[in-house]
Amino acid sequence: MNDRRRMLDRRAFLQGTGALAVALPFGRFAFAAEPAKPKELIVRVWGGEWKDAIDTGVSRGFTSATGIAIKYDETEDNELQPKLWAAVKQKRRPPVSINWDTTTNATKSALKNMGEDLSDLPNLKGLLPVAKPLGFDKYPLVNVYSYVYVLAYRTDAFPQGAPKSWKVMLDPKFKGRIALYNDGIGFHPVAQVAGGGKVEDIPKNMKAAWDFIAKVKPQKPLLGEDPDFTNWFQKGEIDVACTIVTNARGARKNGVKVAWTVPEEGAKVDTDALWIPRGLPANELYWAKQYVNHALSTEAQQVWCDSLGLPGVNPNIKPPADMVGDPAFPTKPEDFKKLIRIPNKIQVENEKEWFGKFKAIMQG
Repeated sequence: MNDRRRMLDRRAFLQGTGALAVALPFGRFAFAAEPAKPKELIVRVWGGEWKDAIDTGVSRGFTSATGIAIKYDETEDNELQPKLWAAVKQKRRPPVSINWDTTTNATKSALKNMGEDLSDLPNLKGLLPVAKPLGFDKYPLVNVYSYVYVLAYRTDAFPQGAPKSWKVMLDPKFKGRIALYNDGIGFHPVAQVAGGGKVEDIPKNMKAAWDFIAKVKPQKPLLGEDPDFTNWFQKGEIDVACTIVTNARGARKNGVKVAWTVPEEGAKVDTDALWIPRGLPANELYWAKQYVNHALSTEAQQVWCDSLGLPGVNPNIKPPADMVGDPAFPTKPEDFKKLIRIPNKIQVENEKEWFGKFKAIMQG
């Protein structure tokens, strides 16, 4: 799961964390008194703009309030997943204290009972409904924001204005200057529509998606992860990409002429989550919960989601000035009408197959 965001001045933010330390809402958990503080907590993150955002928005305020250092693990979420599962099954200490994960991967872990119950977090009260994971009575994970896989483009390559369709990726003049995620995430449902199929046919009949992706392959798209998109735009190596808006926003923040759009076929909307793997020492679990609780606060969500240019789950935060009214920043039910939502259960059951099919097409 980049550019137009208003990144708060870091020194100003740090100067303000003294007040935050008082306001930080630590709730009551299953302890008569606060347990011993660990020296550090390990949080799995995505790199680049993503790590900067959670560091500035969540971690620094937490450390200022508690004295607990935050260490980051940048192992890709799909690579960390089997290691986490193995540790939990073998009753070993998990490699991270908190996992910042896609909701799909977090749901996979929750269905295998890999995470702690977060239902006692005080800041869950009053969050938007999208914060609650679908299909669960409790909170084995909590969604922290939503995001859209936009069609990002270099404005110099489109003097006539924003491209209207994902089919622009088939234009020969963009051969070698297209970028997608290396597993096709975010692209499968729009490829289905662009290829003449229907969203309702997912996952039973996705021939239209695979045929469209097969047509994109001769265009020699660059395949990568989140930080790559920002770098590619900054280096002038791509003109068009299917990527999370945060990545395009990061390039524009750095002075690159990048914009984005939700084409006529729509764009996929998804969420990311925080969850805590089972197996932590009791005191570390307590403080890991406090970290997640703080991440849901108005103070943390405002800076974190503002930095990412994404709509958070705390209804009290205000959108960045540059994202007000942007179709890639849904905050109301009507904002989702042009976006494609795939139920988590369908994604959990089929994503591995979709990733494999996409890679097979691209490598074939």
